[in-house]
Amino acid sequence: MKINGIHHVSALTANAQKNVDFYRQILGLKLVKKTVNQDDPSMYHLFYGDEVASLGTELTFFEIPMLARRLEGTNAITRTGLVVSSEEALTFWEKRFEEKGVNKEAISLRAGRPALPFVDPEGQQLFLTVDPNGHDAGSPPIHENIPSDFAIKGLGPVELTVANIETTIRVLADILGFQEISREQTTDGSMMAIFESGEGGAGTELHVIERAEGPSERSGRGSVHHVAFRVENGEELEKWHDKISKAGFTNSGVVERFYFKALYFREPNGILFELSTDGPGFTVDESVEELGARLALPPFLEHKREEIERRLTPIH
Repeated sequence: MKINGIHHVSALTANAQKNVDFYRQILGLKLVKKTVNQDDPSMYHLFYGDEVASLGTELTFFEIPMLARRLEGTNAITRTGLVVSSEEALTFWEKRFEEKGVNKEAISLRAGRPALPFVDPEGQQLFLTVDPNGHDAGSPPIHENIPSDFAIKGLGPVELTVANIETTIRVLADILGFQEISREQTTDGSMMAIFESGEGGAGTELHVIERAEGPSERSGRGSVHHVAFRVENGEELEKWHDKISKAGFTNSGVVERFYFKALYFREPNGILFELSTDGPGFTVDESVEELGARLALPPFLEHKREEIERRLTPIH
């Protein structure tokens, strides 16, 4: 039993069309699955990834129209990393962000790698970072204005900010098997512990920052809902269910999501973790060429397609 890196990160948006405009047109990610929140089919669930929906590349969004803006705070997933292959790629993105009016910071070092922090139109905090060897099995998303050598290759480190770092560390190290590899100070003087899983690399890392004072984040548009970690298959996920339950954590039990199976629980500071199986994947109901072209529904919702599509605003 082991965690093999980050499976996906799920965030919140108030407007699916504007979300597509930014993540597809500006960042060049591929919309690999246009589906609905299986727990509430009245809202979109959008999945972005590489050209072939490789494991560890998916950044997803639930659309909740009229959602208020988040209020920054602790006990939350506060920044999401995306990986590019070179410092030259970072320079390309720095120029592209200037041309497109994207709010960004200066390139700086983070966990020993150059990184370019930026913010999406709804205030979600992200950063690009260099990991030459990350996600080599993937395929760069095709975009007419973004050379493949500079394209975003997948997910990078995910940042957590918590009030009590030791309780989060115990879950990561003692239960989930993450390894702490270093610690460093952030620009505001806070301590950040860096953990990796699986074979290591940017796409397996969690960066955990402790801020003991201040309010917890109020969730809203621009918030990250949860981070999911990769497990090999359903049999292993059942074993994780037993382990997490015996450790005393209230959890969802194993949930069938059609594209993967999932298990949800909250660590002691209240951040939602998910464990997700590698398969069957996003090509189980669409070919690579068809990914994201139409509304995809799991079989148990297919009989409600007409009703669901009537309630959704079309995305162009």
